[in-house]
Amino acid sequence: MPFRKDFENNICPRTRLCFGSEVHPVRKAAQHIAHRLKTAGYEALFAGGCVRDALLKVAPSDYDIATSATPEEILKLFPGSDEVGAHFGVILVRESGHNFEIATFRSDGTYLDGRRPETVIFTDAENDARRRDFTINGLFEDPFTGEIVDYVGGVNDLKAGILRAIGTPHERFTEDALRLIRAVRFASRTGFEIDPSTWSAVCKHAALLGRVSPERIRDEFDKIITDRSRRRGLELLVTGGLMQFIIPEFLKLKGCEQSPQFHPEGDVYVHTLLMTELLDDCASLELVLSVLLHDIAKPPTFTVDETGRIRNNGHDRIGAEMSAVILRRLRYSNQVIEDVCSMVGNHMNFMNVQMMRPAKLKRFMARTTYQEELELHRVDCTSSHGMLDNIEFLHSKSEEFASEPLIPPPLLTGRDLISLGLSPGPRFGDILHHLQTEQLEGRITDRSSALAEVNRKFISK
Repeated sequence: MPFRKDFENNICPRTRLCFGSEVHPVRKAAQHIAHRLKTAGYEALFAGGCVRDALLKVAPSDYDIATSATPEEILKLFPGSDEVGAHFGVILVRESGHNFEIATFRSDGTYLDGRRPETVIFTDAENDARRRDFTINGLFEDPFTGEIVDYVGGVNDLKAGILRAIGTPHERFTEDALRLIRAVRFASRTGFEIDPSTWSAVCKHAALLGRVSPERIRDEFDKIITDRSRRRGLELLVTGGLMQFIIPEFLKLKGCEQSPQFHPEGDVYVHTLLMTELLDDCASLELVLSVLLHDIAKPPTFTVDETGRIRNNGHDRIGAEMSAVILRRLRYSNQVIEDVCSMVGNHMNFMNVQMMRPAKLKRFMARTTYQEELELHRVDCTSSHGMLDNIEFLHSKSEEFASEPLIPPPLLTGRDLISLGLSPGPRFGDILHHLQTEQLEGRITDRSSALAEVNRKFISK
């Protein structure tokens, strides 16, 4: 039943409505939509995540609106809106430059595909709340009075810090198996404890995740690993049996020993989890994935040499190959795959930077993934042996090279080589690469010296 919320003094200032503060622009636009619905005689409530987040003092990024109006009635009030899910009672409305989902109160029929109900019945707010996933997501708010409408005990669970499935957990997870991984996301993001019966159902039904499309799994997984709580999320995925259906190769990191000389922190699994904690809160998806996968090939490359030392020869190269397979399986974009594989494949090269000649070092530092690889190296070292001398060296080189581009414009082109009488072919690449090396080493500095170098090395012989 509805009640006046007692959170007034704790609500995020950007979402405060009735207590003398300025209304956030997104909320204000959502209120305009709700006002039009209410003026036309329909019930309209803010629903789900926006209500939860505001009560948790987190500014909502978007607002969903639940209403008694049918999709046809919504379209009459908001002509030109998109019928993104009219069959399920969802219309996308644009207001003041923001998109809002307006959903008719509904009750779901049978879920035959483990994703969406076969039928829906338009109903009232209470039945709509009871068909949702978790109690903290089953709350409504009156857009104008700030009154919370709670039919599922979500407010008490918010106060207690508990994530609980609405109704019977078994039913909620068999309806839509993606809720298994969503349980982990909400628990890790909020820091809430998962209700024992809900967690038991997650573990029992983990295999249902195998019925979910890779794209849907990937999207939820991305939200877990790019949040500051990523370590807890990963641990819950592992202990709940869900990682088996996301990146099963990751499970083999547990118990994979490392040389205590360089890794006193423990096995590869512990090492990787420690690295995720050391990342900045805003670390990119590509960087986090490279952390998770940088040692993915240590288990299959594990050997012990004649001195008793643990070896993982080629784990960087093989890890890049394994990463490509994993990321393609999860339907990541080609660019993400390319960047992550580059970072995984290059992460061991940092141990050689102080021995690189200037040309090789400049090419190394000029790569598009270099800055994120530098961060990967930092958290790799910090979580293990703690030696950061290579990073200090690279920072000093960045200052030394700052006066000019790492890779300056070429002094000669293929057209120049043709003018010298050389015939186009694969040899041109070797010549231009040689000239770039000489330029990066500082041995040639202008066009005339480059022409002289070509004559000396490639023509006069």
